[in-house]
Amino acid sequence: MSADAQKALTKLRQLITSSALGAGGQLPTERALAERLGIGRRALRAALEVLEEEGLLWRRQGKGTFIGQPPDPHGQIAANIVRAVDAAAIMEARLCVEPALAALAAGRASAEDIAQMRRLVDHIGLTPDTDAAELWDGALHRMIARVAGNPILLTAFQLIDEVRIREDWQALRDRARSPDSMRRSDAEHRAVIDAIEAADGARARAMMEAHLRRLAGTLDESEQEAAQ
Repeated sequence: MSADAQKALTKLRQLITSSALGAGGQLPTERALAERLGIGRRALRAALEVLEEEGLLWRRQGKGTFIGQPPDPHGQIAANIVRAVDAAAIMEARLCVEPALAALAAGRASAEDIAQMRRLVDHIGLTPDTDAAELWDGALHRMIARVAGNPILLTAFQLIDEVRIREDWQALRDRARSPDSMRRSDAEHRAVIDAIEAADGARARAMMEAHLRRLAGTLDESEQEAAQ
């Protein structure tokens, strides 16, 4: 990679970990990005390709470039379902699906997958903006689901994950988020990844379940406080 492309890559990494992102984590157009960052279009494209390879970006023809992983094509089905469920039902579903995905990922993740998961965890902790942190958190859980390699479970996960775009869920997550909660999530995420890297499916399942049960408890407490 040329020096200009390396410079572009550094600036892009800084941008996508900041709060200066469009709706849904969308990046500006290539022309706007080049002008904003003071870099050439050629270097910018090279840097974007690297980030896309790393799984930190995805592109949709005619729509633009976004951070994280692309959505499952069954997203509209998911959108129709999640409108009719509450936070408790969502967390119950996550507890049924995501520990199993973590266990499967433990037997299928490559060294590159593990490195990418760790980068995503780092981004969550480095992002001061809660909306952006939620995007990176979602990208991590989606990657684990994708690495698990089971298309049926991946679609089930997408049905659940679609809730992240709902305003009421975002509001609930924002109320429940605190420095202590984020520190605990960071440790729990890293424990899940450690188990996946060790190819220990039983431990990966247990660590993911513990993470989700703790999160469910935090959300429930937040809902009760809001109702008082």
